[in-house]
Formats: sequence, structure tokens, C-alpha cells
Amino acid sequence: MADTTARALRVLELLQSAQLRTVGELAERLGVDERTVRRDVARLVDLGIPVETLRGRYGGYRLAPGQRVLPLMFSSEEVVAVFLGLARAQAATREPGVAAQTALSKITRALPTADAERIDTLLGAMTRTSQHGGVAPDPAVMLTLAEAVTLSHVVDLRYRSGDGVPSRRTIHPYGLVAHSDRWYLVALDTDRQEERAFRVDRIRSARPMPGTFTPPQHLDLVNRLLGLFADADYRWQVVLRIRETEDHIRAQLPPSVARLERLDPVAGQGRDDALPWHRAEIHAQSLEWLPSVVAALDCEVVIDRPEELRHRVRAAATRMLHAAGEDR
Repeated sequence: MADTTARALRVLELLQSAQLRTVGELAERLGVDERTVRRDVARLVDLGIPVETLRGRYGGYRLAPGQRVLPLMFSSEEVVAVFLGLARAQAATREPGVAAQTALSKITRALPTADAERIDTLLGAMTRTSQHGGVAPDPAVMLTLAEAVTLSHVVDLRYRSGDGVPSRRTIHPYGLVAHSDRWYLVALDTDRQEERAFRVDRIRSARPMPGTFTPPQHLDLVNRLLGLFADADYRWQVVLRIRETEDHIRAQLPPSVARLERLDPVAGQGRDDALPWHRAEIHAQSLEWLPSVVAALDCEVVIDRPEELRHRVRAAATRMLHAAGEDR
């Protein structure tokens, strides 16, 4: 590093990221000799930064606690990590995020222009639902994906499924969405020619590839993500007819769980009553949780399929009748 000021700031960054750095380690990181490292440390001391020198076999340099605040140096990846941490804290406390936003603004203002632009790109590519940030993804992956979203770059993705199965995908990234304590990437899987939702914390690497794509116009990322959840390729496809208002049904079957379609009187039960009939389609890996949902709906429900769910609901109803003493 030829620029002495830039190199001295790099020394400061390295000292901030470890309890102790040896002269040899700093020289190797900076690509200079040990005499140059000592001059750079002396330059920091002249600026009033409290750097301590430790002698002996295990000696080196470390930052000492001082009276003045150190000029913290963050890489763009570290700023993303700080942002995700602030987002998790905000979601956990359910408090307004004014302090989190002002803290992030202070950090980004201190960044070099190029890094600050990368952070702005990331924030612009993010969409949130009610809460977010329970599992922290790799900040470098987040930055790469955000830039690819903004520039419409094709991405080579290495992914690991929930079952631990690795795969490699070529994708067109549409946007990053935070939902229910997870960050998701909504993208087109070009090999399968279908839109998918990828959990960002399961992405092992993301690499931009040559070429760009044209993203869909007026894409509602949140609704698309919820629709992808509802359409997931699970073992069971459940179809219910429910006679209630949409708001009442959605309290038990949100958009991420069920596709909901209002039926006309003929498609329902042939009755022109005040309460409308709806068709709910649910994709589920297991049927175990559905009898309790049917009971919680507390309204008229018809199970169109599968037959296995009818058996489970009958068994649950028998148990409840027995508990109430109705079959004694």
C-alpha cells in the first residue's frame, strides 16, 4: 500500500479487529516490511490514538482504552452486519427503529463513497414485512445479492436446502424480503424456469455472472413471497370450502399458508346467505396441524380433499366429544 495515510488507517482497522497484532502479522497483511509498520504505528500515536506496545516473545501492538473516542473503521460487510444486528434488536423489542436508523446513518456517513453506495444499494433492495432479522445471513452475500438485484445481474448461487442437500443454481434475483425472522431472496430459477424463495442464511455463496435480465414489472415482492410459500411443493394438497368472511378466515389461514378464492353461491352450497363461501387451497408437508385449524375457524367448513384429513378431523372430533362426556 503506497499511500501512507491509507496504510495507517488500515493499521488502525486491523488493530480494532483483534486484541493483539504482532509486527510480523501487520507487515504480512499490509505487504510492507516491519520497519514501515513501526513508522505507521508511530504516525497513529502522533495523531493521539492510544496504541500500546507489548514487548517480548508474544508482543506486538494493541489499542489501549483512552479518553477520546476512536475513529471506528468499518468495511461495507461490517456495516451490513451492524445493520442486521440492529434490525434483530429492533424486532425483538418491538420499539420504533429511530435509534437504529440514526446509528446506521452515522456509520454510513463515515464510509468511503463507494462503500456507502453499496450500503444504499443493499437498503434499496430490501423489503420487510412485520418483523425481521432472527437469523443473520452472511453480510457479503447480502451485499452481492443486493447489487445483483439493483443491476439486474444473473447470479450463480450455491445453496443448501433445509435437509442439508447442496445445489447450484443460476438465478435472476428480484429482491430481498425479510419475513418472520428470516431473510429471503425472491428469484427466478432459470434451470427450472420457475420463481423460488431462497432463505439467504442457507446461501453458501453468490457470484455475479456475465449478462443481465429484465425483471418483471410492478412485482409486489411481499405478496409474491407469501404466494410462493402457499404454493410450495409439499406432500399434501388440501382443499377446504369455508363459509365466513375473508378477514375471519385469514386470522387462521394467512396468505403464506393458503390460497383463498371467493365462490359464488352456485359454486358454494347453492345458498344465498349473508356469509360468503371461500375455497382455501393449502399445501402442507403434514396434516397433523390442520384439525386444530378447522376447529379454530369456528364456522361451517367442508373438506373437499384429501380423505386422510377427513379421517383426522373425525378422530379429533371424537376425542373432543369424549373429553366433554358427550359419548358416555
